[in-house]
Amino acid sequence: MNPTPPLLRAQLRCHPATPCGVALAVSVEARVHADGLRLRYTLRGDTSALRIPAPAAPLPTDGLWRHTCMEAFVAVDGEAAYREFNFSPSSEWAAYRFSSERQRDEVAEARDPALLRPPLAHATARSLTLTARVATTALPRGPTLLRLGLCAVIEERNGQLSYWALHHPREQPDFHHPDGRALRLAAPLP
Repeated sequence: MNPTPPLLRAQLRCHPATPCGVALAVSVEARVHADGLRLRYTLRGDTSALRIPAPAAPLPTDGLWRHTCMEAFVAVDGEAAYREFNFSPSSEWAAYRFSSERQRDEVAEARDPALLRPPLAHATARSLTLTARVATTALPRGPTLLRLGLCAVIEERNGQLSYWALHHPREQPDFHHPDGRALRLAAPLP
């Protein structure tokens, strides 16, 4: 019998250069299973003051970071290559591969819907919960640890964006910086 993988819980912090005008608490839960990575983002506060994308077809879509979306940056510990996953409350998603910091590998883009299940979101006036799953086949390959940068872009009704992450390594928001991948989880077994 396989033991249940550990569940990691963490609070995201708003970057000081992009203060949020709405009192929010943003948290994330992460767990690696044999079938991939499972993430659950929760926003608590006056979510009625936010722009939350309306439901849409669950398709790969670029530019999700321009509005409220949750993100995950995943690398094998010690490797420069990484993957970026974007999840919109609309159920749209995006997956990108990078050979090194901000060097996108367009040839190997992951556009296959089988790699990601569409994110599921539930919103009320006081909370937004988004659950996302990334298949093992979409994660970087490696026998050891995965390094994760878990983040969120939050859009207020006035269009102002704030950037939230586990760790902000620079004076300006930069989710691609390797030092932002501060959470370590055991890689799923093949």
